[in-house]
Amino acid sequence: MAPFIANSLGCLLLLFLASSSTFSDALTDLEVQYIAHRQLLTFDQSGKEVGDQTGGGGGLDPNLKFENPRLKNAYIALQAWKKGIYSDPFNFTANWVGPDVCKYSGVFCAPAQDGSKLNVVAGIDLNHQDIAGYLPQELGLLTDLALFHLNSNRFCGIIPMSFCNMSIMFEFDVSNNRLVGSFPQAVLCWKEAKFVDIRFNNFEGCIPPEIFTRPLDALFLNNNRFSCSIPPTLGRSTVSVVTMAFNNISGCIPHSIGAMPNVQEIMLAGNSLGGCFPSEIGNLRNVTVLDVSGSGFVGPIPSSFAQLKSVERLDISCNRMTGSIPEEICKLPALKNFTFASNFFTGVAPACNPQSRKDVVIDDGNNCLAGRPMQKPAKDCDPAVTKPVDCSKDVCTPVQSPPPPAPVHSPPPPVHSPPPPVHSPPPPVHSPPPPPVQSPPPPVHSPPPPVVQKPPPKPEQSTPPPAKSSPPQPDVVLPPNLGYQYSSPPPPMFPGY
Repeated sequence: MAPFIANSLGCLLLLFLASSSTFSDALTDLEVQYIAHRQLLTFDQSGKEVGDQTGGGGGLDPNLKFENPRLKNAYIALQAWKKGIYSDPFNFTANWVGPDVCKYSGVFCAPAQDGSKLNVVAGIDLNHQDIAGYLPQELGLLTDLALFHLNSNRFCGIIPMSFCNMSIMFEFDVSNNRLVGSFPQAVLCWKEAKFVDIRFNNFEGCIPPEIFTRPLDALFLNNNRFSCSIPPTLGRSTVSVVTMAFNNISGCIPHSIGAMPNVQEIMLAGNSLGGCFPSEIGNLRNVTVLDVSGSGFVGPIPSSFAQLKSVERLDISCNRMTGSIPEEICKLPALKNFTFASNFFTGVAPACNPQSRKDVVIDDGNNCLAGRPMQKPAKDCDPAVTKPVDCSKDVCTPVQSPPPPAPVHSPPPPVHSPPPPVHSPPPPVHSPPPPPVQSPPPPVHSPPPPVVQKPPPKPEQSTPPPAKSSPPQPDVVLPPNLGYQYSSPPPPMFPGY
């Protein structure tokens, strides 16, 4: 019974992890608000820092000597940052004093990349120091910064737009902090960035489509509060690893996903996605990890999944999928772990039986598989099994959404087209009267000729019939028929992070 309980609780645990926080309890929400408020006090309404941001050094001790102007700017930036630190339990920044910033803990200097041969601050690494504070606008003075590692601290507030000045940023890691706001727009300024990690924070709003057009190799967005749908630009991304797990992303997986040229790991678990899987996923021949568990997917597993020749770990558990598991998927050459537990599958190929594959870990629990142990009771299976989803009519299916608008807008023309006939009858109705109306005047102006009086009788005889016969016409024309917590994969792939 234990495995069944584990399977049943697995999805609940997935949801719990998606909503839980991993941040230190040492910083209360009130303290977070205070620190964020202090940060905002350094900005004016235009988003710029209040005071001197040019690096001119106003207020600096004139006795301080710097090797070059860039190190002077670095001193200004780091001193402003130190003032924005409210807790440093390991005294990591205790030696952040004096003009020699290259000797500061966590600060690394190197020759500038622009050929000037100047010694500049090229990297900052404050990982795992449990420091609490905020990121001041002055950090934008570190224009030679290529590496910024800040993971596992307690920094709050937003990422200033001045970070856009870090034009050669290569590795940016602010994961596992308490940062807030929309997706940091400064990230979109960086043309050289390869590694962006902002997971385990409180960023919210939509994921900008532009991020998938940047030449990134790794993008970690999991465990935030992102919403909206996945932009269709996903297919243009050059990343080898992308994690968007445990957010509140909705909608469908874009069909462009099959065009991703380099991707090896995709994590979408624990979101509010839905619909059927796009068959284009089968085009991802280099994918080794595909985790789409706990995201509300329905329908059968696409046969195109059998084309995932490199996949090692495939997790589609905790969804509402139905149908049978194809034998070809369980015989994928690189497969090591296949989890399809907690769905509504009713059939499984012999090769997918856990006892038949000793070299592959297979979890089929909590489904509707006859003869298999630890399955759902019939009363839970019937509602889903008796009403299978037709993925050809799924809202996520392409091409079907554009056609509806055409017929919806096409009726109006016919609706407006009848009026012309409605207005066209009047001319004949009014055309007869004009002759009689126009004809009397001539006799008025030319009474002498008695011959002219003959026309009136003619119009009088012709006028009544049309006037009387025209009403039936409108009768014919008038009635127109109007019609989860995820342990991130990056560390094994990127040693040292």
